[in-house]
Amino acid sequence: MAGDDASPPAPTDAQTPSETAKGRLAQVSDHIAPNAQKKRRRSGADSDLPADYSDILGQLSALRKLAATPDPNNRGYVRQKQAGKLWVRERVEQLLDPGSFQEVGSVSGTVKWKQLGPVKEEPVEYVPSNNVQGFGRLRGRKIVFTADDFSIRAGHADGALMDKTIYMEKLSIALQIPIIKLVDGSSGGGSVTTIRTTGFSYVPPLPSFTQVVQQLNMGIPNLGAVLGPAIGLGAARVVACHFSVMAADIGSLFNAGPNVVKNATFEEGLSFTDLGGPAMHCTNGTIDNLAPDEAACFEQMRTVLSYLPDSGTKLPPTIECSDAIDRMSDSLRSIVPRARNRMYDPRRIITEVVDQGSFFEIGALWGTTAIVGLARFDGRPVGIVSLNCEVNAGALDALGSQKITRMLRFLDVFNLPLVQFVDVPGYAIGTVAERTATMRHGVTLATTYYSTTMPIFSVIVRRVYGVAGGIMLDCRDPRMRVAWPSGMWGSLPLEGGIEVGHSFELKEIEKEEGKGKRDERYKELEDEYRRLMNPVRTANHFGVEEIIDPAYTRRVCCEWVSHVYESLLPQRVMERVAGKIRPVFA
Repeated sequence: MAGDDASPPAPTDAQTPSETAKGRLAQVSDHIAPNAQKKRRRSGADSDLPADYSDILGQLSALRKLAATPDPNNRGYVRQKQAGKLWVRERVEQLLDPGSFQEVGSVSGTVKWKQLGPVKEEPVEYVPSNNVQGFGRLRGRKIVFTADDFSIRAGHADGALMDKTIYMEKLSIALQIPIIKLVDGSSGGGSVTTIRTTGFSYVPPLPSFTQVVQQLNMGIPNLGAVLGPAIGLGAARVVACHFSVMAADIGSLFNAGPNVVKNATFEEGLSFTDLGGPAMHCTNGTIDNLAPDEAACFEQMRTVLSYLPDSGTKLPPTIECSDAIDRMSDSLRSIVPRARNRMYDPRRIITEVVDQGSFFEIGALWGTTAIVGLARFDGRPVGIVSLNCEVNAGALDALGSQKITRMLRFLDVFNLPLVQFVDVPGYAIGTVAERTATMRHGVTLATTYYSTTMPIFSVIVRRVYGVAGGIMLDCRDPRMRVAWPSGMWGSLPLEGGIEVGHSFELKEIEKEEGKGKRDERYKELEDEYRRLMNPVRTANHFGVEEIIDPAYTRRVCCEWVSHVYESLLPQRVMERVAGKIRPVFA
């Protein structure tokens, strides 16, 4: 048969088994690589390239060095410094924990190459992409971030910016880690000069907002800072965040700049600050908070993040607390005046009850009839809502309703329980209240209270009247609440309720016996109603579950928050993972 000639000969008496094995091994080797000869390396262009790819690594190093070194002769950099602003990489360095910056897209940009040979070249000019992005840490927490570089094309779109931004938005979702946005410019928004570059104009896309909305509703923290003029898309990106802050010395925000406004509305001579500075947008709710400078913006973002989980499928982070749970506050017994028309400082109640130094207020300059923020009880984060009796007597107006509505959604997506201090005389009334659609926004607040599912604990500090009071206290079943001895409640405040309820009687007395007798009868009715409105009478009928000594409010709240974190929030997180609960922020 064919191949028999190749069969190994049978060992003879002269061959040892070892020699036979060596012969067979030699035959196998010849079969695998017959007459193998060493190949000589061909000469050519590739032979000049280093085997360790040091040429490519050198190009990368050169580009990264150019990107990390500011050009003091660049007019954009000079303009940045003259405006009192940090350069983008200085911002990144100040924001992040030391040594934690890992850039993504470090060499994206426009490069001019010099050819050195058939295949060899080196970069001679480099304009980086005008957005620095990557990973870092804030107080040990891993985050992704984007930071605009206003010194390059004022932050307007370039070839890589949109792709880089969308990639970071997607990474935040895939890795479920917070995203920080430092906005200075248009964050990749359009420029007229783009038409010349591309040779055509385009229908404006907005691909990144699909991911933004997904992040917001997943409870992945989105924190933004306005560190210069935030224009168009840049403005939209920061306003869409869960929390936003503006630097008072350099920040502004608008849909279009003064030159565009001048031609559209004939408003001339507007500065960035006139058009959209802190006095405009930190007082109307567009931006949550105001900070004196860039460093303070970074600190506020670190602080807010410390209360939040990495995503809605995790528990909020807790910390060690040295403030005693059973700390008494004797001052709370007299903080609410017995004279009903006298005001008090509601922030004193909040700071006295929560962990010392833990209250962080959000939106202090807008919607001032309401106070909202974040705090801790025994190291566990919670949301805080209070009405402000020092503004409009605490009556809830349109902006106050919007502010609380936003806060409720914020707490719901981050699994944060709510502790609220209630003193609400009702919705604001009068022509201003009607003109600003108070009831429309009040009803939106009502639907938000009833559609969110985070646990709520209420402390009735003083007044609870009307629809507004009912919404705040009756939105959970069973109700979890306590009242202070200063509590008073009803469908209407006495100041107007007696006039309405006894209108005919009082008018008849005044007509028949004069105004003096009418005032005397009014005083009799007022005294009677005040006696009947003793909060103990309400407790006798279980209309309020418990009236407590205000000095022990902290202990009561700490016990409730502890139970929520031990028993309710773990179950809630499991339901979030299973898709049974789907909070909506946006």
